[in-house]
Amino acid sequence: MFELALPNMHALGVMLLIAAALVLFAREEIPLETTSLVVLVCLTVGFQLFPYQSETGVVRPSEFFLGFGNRALIAVSALMIVGQGMISTGALEPVGRFLARLWRRGPGISLILTLLITAVLSAFINNTPIVVLMLPILIGVAVRTGASATGTLIPMGFASILGGMATTIGTSTNLLVVNVAADLGMDRFSMFDFMGPVLVAGIAAVLYLWLVAPRLIPERQPPISRGVARYFTAQIRLNPDSPLVNKTLADALARAGEGLRVESVQRDRGVFLRTLPDVRLKAGDRITTTNTQANLREFARALGGTLYSGDQQVDDEHPLTASGEQMAEVSISPASRLNGVRIGKARLFRDHGLRLLAFNRFEGMEERESPGLDDVRLRTGDVLLVQSTLENLAKLKTSSDFLVLDGSIKLPRTRKAPIALLTIIGVVALAALNVMPIEISALLGCLVLIVTGCLNWKDAMSALSTQVILIIVASLAMGAALLKTGGADYLANLFVYVTFGAPPSIVMMGLMLMMAVLTNVVSNNAAAVIGTPIAVGIAQRLGMPLEPFVLAVLFGANLSFVTPMAYQTNIMIMNAGGYKFGDFVRVGLPLTVMTWLILSGVLIWAYEL
Repeated sequence: MFELALPNMHALGVMLLIAAALVLFAREEIPLETTSLVVLVCLTVGFQLFPYQSETGVVRPSEFFLGFGNRALIAVSALMIVGQGMISTGALEPVGRFLARLWRRGPGISLILTLLITAVLSAFINNTPIVVLMLPILIGVAVRTGASATGTLIPMGFASILGGMATTIGTSTNLLVVNVAADLGMDRFSMFDFMGPVLVAGIAAVLYLWLVAPRLIPERQPPISRGVARYFTAQIRLNPDSPLVNKTLADALARAGEGLRVESVQRDRGVFLRTLPDVRLKAGDRITTTNTQANLREFARALGGTLYSGDQQVDDEHPLTASGEQMAEVSISPASRLNGVRIGKARLFRDHGLRLLAFNRFEGMEERESPGLDDVRLRTGDVLLVQSTLENLAKLKTSSDFLVLDGSIKLPRTRKAPIALLTIIGVVALAALNVMPIEISALLGCLVLIVTGCLNWKDAMSALSTQVILIIVASLAMGAALLKTGGADYLANLFVYVTFGAPPSIVMMGLMLMMAVLTNVVSNNAAAVIGTPIAVGIAQRLGMPLEPFVLAVLFGANLSFVTPMAYQTNIMIMNAGGYKFGDFVRVGLPLTVMTWLILSGVLIWAYEL
């Protein structure tokens, strides 16, 4: 048994930083972008103040910024924009319509076809657009048939993750592992090199998701009740005996309470006063506001006024109406510009015409009505119950900020859809045929979408996720620091030391299992980038081929089935379907163990470990 040498101080410092970063990545209350920035600052400042002399020279702190120009990041960013083009143009609308028609005929065969189509599409398109396409379809089918969507949403989401494992472009995790391994001297994987093992495991996994998973999930209700009170716009006309006659608008607000939002003050016909706090009110002034029917009546009583809807006084025979408006559930998408924005500053009504009625988040924040939510920061997967016009809700379906969960299976489509579809086919074909690397073909695809008008620059930029970009850059920086200081060698030696005497097959299985555990509690991209150089080091020390150990990291980092926070689409599905944390464990844990064993078996057989 060989001696395990202690790491140098720089390597030890980097390993401690990585351990701290992984812990912070798992903390929901700390934005992932913040943790990523902390990592970059610590690495650059640390190596600036405490220089490290490697075998090739002094490590320059600026080297940790090279991740911003890494070809994997370029490919991921370009593919996110191409995926946004598919959503904006409705290029996948024929698939959605086919599935919607299919679900009307029989749920059994429909579910298996939905799982297969989801998996195939996810092998070539980022998982998020696929889930964004499928969620409204499955929810719409459930609403129309009166059935529950409980047994379909989690299996669909897991099928998208399985499909993403199959090719180098299926997920950002795959791209990062493939590129980091190539930088370390391994022959680059082509697009379909590891599809075989995934296909074998995928067949068993899809059968499990089709036949077993729906029976493991208890019946769940959608997160937001439809019994929430609607909002109405009305006017409160001050009576001659109102206590607020000759008082200021500030006095009116103080008397009515914080719930009163004054939209306008009308005096006589066509004369509108500025809604300033020092404006003095007179008898007959009409204050326009929007709220629930009960609150409007209370405001009228407190202000000493009479409630009007248009020119008609509100009474039992003439109730309040909100014609042309309906309620709908919308979810915050991963690419939304509202991620991290406080609800009070999100300008939902001003920018989108949405009145917020209620709010739901999976982590113990059950349904809450809109008052008192101003300080809550929006996150991916949050579900909002909103009220708006049919036109506004239709526009939202082409927006990258929201996913409309209104039970409708009407999907947006534009005349540009064929161009977007041909673009994604071209991007994949050029990379698959080795005509050009994926980062170049994807960048070419972005240009085509912009030039042809499939995307404008605003939509293209909104498709880029600051969170994903910073996590990738920080992960690449941590991986580089681990390599340059010898930390990766030390961790590889430690892994071999702990598993000393075990066959290479068991070491490889242990590595994949370790990655599967990490990816369910921290960022899968971070786990993959840090794990890849360690896998290469382990293989070299065992005198084994690099490929099975690198694939163990790639596959393990994709087994994001056990927790809702393991993958961003899991969070979207959890909120949309009203699932509990335990539902993911109940379905995802057996799936993870089964997939791990099958993938390990195929790798052991294929590489004769």
